[in-house]
Amino acid sequence: MIGKVLGNRYEIVEKIGGGGMALVYKAKCRLLNRFVAVKILRPEFTNDEEFVSKFKRESQAAASLSHPNIVNIYDVGNDEDDIYYIVMEYIKGKTLKQIIREKGALEPEAAIHIAKQIALALEHAHSNHIVHRDIKPHNILITEDGRVKVTDFGIARAVTSSTVTNTGNVIGSVHYFSPEQARGGYVDKKSDIYSLGVVLYEMITGQVPFDGESPISIALKHIHESVPLPSHLNKDIPKALEDIVLKALQKDQIKRYSSAEEMMEDLNHAAKYPMDDFVVIEDDDDDSPTQIIPAIKEDFEPQSTKILKSVPKKSVPNKPKASQKNNRRLVLAAIAAAFVLALAFTAGLFYFGGLFSGAEKEVPNVVGKSLEDAQSILTNLGFKVEVGKEEYSSEYEKGEVIAQDPPAGTKRKTGYTVVLTISKGAKMVEVPKLVNENIKDIDLLLEGTSLEGGNVDYEYSSLPVGIIIRQDPEPYKQVPAGTKINLVVSQGEEIKLVVMPNLVGKDIQDVKKEMEKLGLKLNITYKEDSIAEKDTVISQDIRAGTEVETNRVVNVVVSKGQENIGQPSEEDELPMNSVSFSLYYDQAEQEEFTLSIVKIQNGITTEIYRKVHNKSKSGRERITIKGRGKAKIAIYFDDKHISTKNIDFETGRIYD
Repeated sequence: MIGKVLGNRYEIVEKIGGGGMALVYKAKCRLLNRFVAVKILRPEFTNDEEFVSKFKRESQAAASLSHPNIVNIYDVGNDEDDIYYIVMEYIKGKTLKQIIREKGALEPEAAIHIAKQIALALEHAHSNHIVHRDIKPHNILITEDGRVKVTDFGIARAVTSSTVTNTGNVIGSVHYFSPEQARGGYVDKKSDIYSLGVVLYEMITGQVPFDGESPISIALKHIHESVPLPSHLNKDIPKALEDIVLKALQKDQIKRYSSAEEMMEDLNHAAKYPMDDFVVIEDDDDDSPTQIIPAIKEDFEPQSTKILKSVPKKSVPNKPKASQKNNRRLVLAAIAAAFVLALAFTAGLFYFGGLFSGAEKEVPNVVGKSLEDAQSILTNLGFKVEVGKEEYSSEYEKGEVIAQDPPAGTKRKTGYTVVLTISKGAKMVEVPKLVNENIKDIDLLLEGTSLEGGNVDYEYSSLPVGIIIRQDPEPYKQVPAGTKINLVVSQGEEIKLVVMPNLVGKDIQDVKKEMEKLGLKLNITYKEDSIAEKDTVISQDIRAGTEVETNRVVNVVVSKGQENIGQPSEEDELPMNSVSFSLYYDQAEQEEFTLSIVKIQNGITTEIYRKVHNKSKSGRERITIKGRGKAKIAIYFDDKHISTKNIDFETGRIYD
């Protein structure tokens, strides 16, 4: 496949990976002059309709997704040689599996950072009714700047009411798939959450939770065996993170996280409070063994009662009658005393209740005050205080009262309980990295982050137009939800105009300094001249007084002096040879552009071709140039360097 061009556009450069269904190649897009990744269906499957159908389904599913944490799909094609391919974003980096193999267990902070980005990608896919079904470290790419990209929706399928894995051919990777996938049962977004739990388990321990000698044995462990505690393998794992993993790895789908977003919220909390006990994991049902219990009938009597009844009456000693009478008097006296005390207590309640229950008082407004101040104000007025709940608030500081019940101004008797809602402070979220992204994607980049776009300023930059240069707050910083992200965006390089000076007659060294100050570039050609002094400029291709843009190439001819004048060299007497070659115009930025070819030979630079061409006329043309011996030629489109080649005018051979 190396060197093959697909769709007259994508030139295969090298193989970079492969999976069960397809091979992945690095390719160069000739139209946009960039590297892409091309996934090609394995040749042995091209005649299999089922595999071709799966491959097409991958392209349809993945093409519908657009998210910063999902690999972009650019194009889909079917070559005339029965080559099915998908063109994707080329990611320069490593797979998560490679990173785990190199480093072993990752630090908890790094694992949480990666898991959160995977959860973001899954939440976007699930909201578009796409279940990945093959989440594993091999399908997680980490860019050089730390961005996570989920790839390979090779077995993804749109969720329907009948999404059931074929029991005869379970799809997925055995170390990472869920118990329901192992059983060939119903697969939904919670199956992806289980697989993410396995990936997170491997990140923090360096190994998968279940392993075995065969895929079947591993699958059975997913179904039946309890997950080994991560902390038994790595004692430095925080409790909150371990709880998140265990909840994601619940065998019962109902007991897992209900969504990737819910799991991401717990990951955010774990990043700030690693030792908190906040993850809710439902206990398993009571597994105590079944016991046979006798039926309870009307005549059922406890064994202890029967034993008491079986004791003969004569074994119980009879008390003297006088003693019984004394006991009876004591009991009657106690009852009478208790009755008197009860009457006194009731009267006291009525009396003192009326004494201390004053008129109704107005409940004051304590919203916005600290809990301590609110309690002090209310208790001084005779009210009781109860904290009802705590909520996040961007309006009130942590510990301040958000709401009260009853509201301010309501009249209540002293002793009434006022229920307060207390602020937990603003909900903190992590700022995503927006630098080097396109401002057009800002809504997508901030989707689901609880953050908003702020002020956008533009400045000149060497970056392309629309690319974000800086952001405030900085990436990965924890800020309150609702914070606005201010951006500085590139508006391209600043175009400056300078006036071309007269260079003719000036020394070339002085000309170089002058051109450098003006921001112009020089292309020098030396020529023997019988009149001009050596190293002085004979001519210039841009007329003096013309306004030109900075970075423009100025061609000048410089005198070599009078040596060898009138006595042609041996080289000059040799015949000139013509060489023709094809030149593609796909790198030309304008429809009409100037093609310039400069020859570099024996330390001398000479422009040997300059002509205006049209890009769309044919896409390429055959160019003919003349020369002697071996040389280099540099090709320019509108004075922009495109390529440099070696040329042998004697044999006509051109090579890089």
